[in-house]
Amino acid sequence: MATSPPPTRVATTRTSSGEDTWDGDPSGASGLLLERLRAWKHMCGYLENYVSAVAKDQHVRSKDQEKILKTLSDPLKEAHHFDTALGGIVGLIDNLRSNTNSQSMLYEETSRNLTAQVLPVLERLHVEIKNKKKELAGGAGKGSKAVDQARATTQKHIELLAHNAAAFDSSGGKVSANHDPYVLRRGILYRLNRQILEENNNRQDLIAVQASFAQFESHVVTTVQSAINAYNQFMSGQSDRIKAMYGDIASTASNIPLDFEWNGFISRNQQTLVNPNAPAKTMDGVTFPNETHRATKALIEGSLERKSRGMGALKGYSSGYYAVSPAGYLHEYRDNDNYHKDPTPDLSLNLADAIVGATDGLKFTVKAKDSSGSKFGQKLAMTSDFQFKAHTHADAEQWRSIIASFATSSNSIPTSPTESRNVTPITTRMEESQQTGVTSGPTSATSPLTGKVST
Repeated sequence: MATSPPPTRVATTRTSSGEDTWDGDPSGASGLLLERLRAWKHMCGYLENYVSAVAKDQHVRSKDQEKILKTLSDPLKEAHHFDTALGGIVGLIDNLRSNTNSQSMLYEETSRNLTAQVLPVLERLHVEIKNKKKELAGGAGKGSKAVDQARATTQKHIELLAHNAAAFDSSGGKVSANHDPYVLRRGILYRLNRQILEENNNRQDLIAVQASFAQFESHVVTTVQSAINAYNQFMSGQSDRIKAMYGDIASTASNIPLDFEWNGFISRNQQTLVNPNAPAKTMDGVTFPNETHRATKALIEGSLERKSRGMGALKGYSSGYYAVSPAGYLHEYRDNDNYHKDPTPDLSLNLADAIVGATDGLKFTVKAKDSSGSKFGQKLAMTSDFQFKAHTHADAEQWRSIIASFATSSNSIPTSPTESRNVTPITTRMEESQQTGVTSGPTSATSPLTGKVST
């Protein structure tokens, strides 16, 4: 008996008329669409995470602005030096506080807008994609499973036919009725037809799903565009407002007049600052305690000539300014200038122990100790002869008479205790000017004892 060829699977890619039919794998198509939905879902999740991160960043920026604002919370140090009127440094600091606070509030507002108006759009889209996935799994997915089951059943019977056909050849045609290859062949044809029906039904379902996918993806893209446009509206609007705030700060600083603060400072402190339009101080009218005390008035003062001593004797007489004080000293100065240098006596003769010689024309001699210099120097000072020459004989007599009055008496003129106790600071007027020193003439000598001026 001739052996029949093994049964083969009936092709389902062509009809009896030779037309091409769909040969796609329904399970593969369904899985591919499910994978695409997962891709869209993950994309949506990425956008949600991005917007959430931006919203969180905006909240953090708001808190950072609050920290920055705290640096301006304390009042300005030495604030009284700045004008409180608008248009100055105080106004600039207030403007910084206001704009920094507005920036903090704006960042927080943007964070809330992203969380309340942008993120929910993406979250709803995420849910829609999940529902679409469930819909696909419940519709075309079940059809794909039915096709897989039909194919498995058909394949099982084809393998059973192959086994029994081989047994038929080996046993000489002895098979049971249930395993008769004829019966099995007809059963395969039935199951192949059922399989093709399932495949075609699933094909129609997938065609409908694929057609709806285009519309659904358009909806997904439109929703994403809407969310991004809202995101752009909030972020760009915030950027414009932030830029305007910085511009306001810069404008406030630029509009401060360069002399605004200085003029205000001058106006507030005009009683303390120096008035450049007021006249300078002078010595006119300057008073101080005890300036008129009788011990401060020279008994006689004026210019005399004194013969140099030692090696300087060769120079002869040199002119100087001399005064006999009520304390009993004959002071020698280079001049009568009290203002350009400190008037420290070059020579101070103690007249209490002095010996005064008689006048010889214009000349007279005083033998005394020099009490100028340090205390140690005064102790070591020796009594010396000092030869003086007046401008006139009358001047010489007047000087000698006053000097001799101290030399012949050990009593000094007492100082008034009342005037000495009343010591107060010197007071002057702001408008008084500095008086230049006046040097006495070379021939004048005034004595309060005689009231005469010699010429």
